[in-house]
Amino acid sequence: MDRGMVGSASRGRLNVEVRRHGASAVVTPTGELDHHTAELLREPLDRCVGEISPRVVVDCSKLEFCDSTGLNVLLGARLAAEAAGGGIHLAAMQPVVARVFEITGAEAVFHVHDTLDAAVAE
Repeated sequence: MDRGMVGSASRGRLNVEVRRHGASAVVTPTGELDHHTAELLREPLDRCVGEISPRVVVDCSKLEFCDSTGLNVLLGARLAAEAAGGGIHLAAMQPVVARVFEITGAEAVFHVHDTLDAAVAE
């Protein structure tokens, strides 16, 4: 399987890494996803859907916080991925991040997986 690193970016409280994993793009945000850092995730998600694969796995295992702006970035990416014939898969969410998705009901519109391995295997 191809697990090559495609890129990474960092701005203050958020670092984002992108790599290929088979037919999927895996995006790993590390830190806090909020109003100040959302663009740092939006840009690689858009690139993944348009250039790498419309099937994107977001490894949330290192995501410590997500506010409504971060949620909107992921919702926008989901629409773009589905329009391209793919989808956004969320993996290994920390409880504090999972709670945002539960409260808003957003977990119902994403493919949510307990682990990264489960997300890339599907």
